[in-house]
Amino acid sequence: MTYPAVDPADFRAAMSQFASGVTVVATLDGGGVPAGFTASAFSSLSLEPPLVLVCLDRRAECFDAFASCEAMGISILAEGQATIATVFATRGADKFGESPIEKGRVTGMPLVAGALAHVECEMHERFDGGDHLILVGRVVQASAAEERPLLHYNRSFGRFVAD
Repeated sequence: MTYPAVDPADFRAAMSQFASGVTVVATLDGGGVPAGFTASAFSSLSLEPPLVLVCLDRRAECFDAFASCEAMGISILAEGQATIATVFATRGADKFGESPIEKGRVTGMPLVAGALAHVECEMHERFDGGDHLILVGRVVQASAAEERPLLHYNRSFGRFVAD
């Protein structure tokens, strides 16, 4: 059976209704220059071995760095870090000059200071995901703080309020 093509605007509108956490993903390119992006398409994948995945738009200015990197640092952003998320989502922004960055303890990858959690990964696999590249990292270090998460819902940042 052949199904009709979905209207891209309808698909975007439907996906905007899925609330998610917000991450900043960073690496160092072959010359040691930091590169990074904001992602809400992030998920744990496996506990054994510990794997996570994140999806990167092939049009992103940092695409080449991630297409060939050996490691990446993932910062799960805390409430109050929406400005950092916006900077890392903005093409041409001075991402690492405008944000508080620290080095990962194991990989040395850039991490956002004050984030809710940090996950350092060595690259495990890359997969084609249409207009995105799916990056799978094997977790080599993870830490979490007692903060509240930054959330993304319906094209806006917000916060979690428990029932």
